[in-house]
Amino acid sequence: MNPGIQAYNNSQAVADQEICHLLATTIDSVLTEAESKIWHAHPVWFLDGNPVVGYSKLKDSVRLLFWSGQSFDEEKLKVEGKFKAAEFRYTSKDQIDLVDLERWLKKARSIQWDYKNIVKRKGQLERLK
Repeated sequence: MNPGIQAYNNSQAVADQEICHLLATTIDSVLTEAESKIWHAHPVWFLDGNPVVGYSKLKDSVRLLFWSGQSFDEEKLKVEGKFKAAEFRYTSKDQIDLVDLERWLKKARSIQWDYKNIVKRKGQLERLK
């Protein structure tokens, strides 16, 4: 696991550490080709420089965010923001359904919008995959 991500996880309360650790190890095991790092103070995984998945500690939960998640056609993922992102929020490690998570991660690989060049395109997203 990326040392920065491990440090982020370790800085959380015990229950949130468990959520973060399970998310990170699962993401690492499914998206083996992804680059992971702390980006804007949160763990994020990138494919070819494009952010695809990450998580962050909110006041009442840990939010798992898929940058292109609105295109996954997954009922459990909720719309986040004005672009194509979707999220799921966890308050307990027991809420993590590994079957769902692994399916979402595979979709994160195969369904991508080009966030890497969003500034260059003045806020316009283009579909990569």
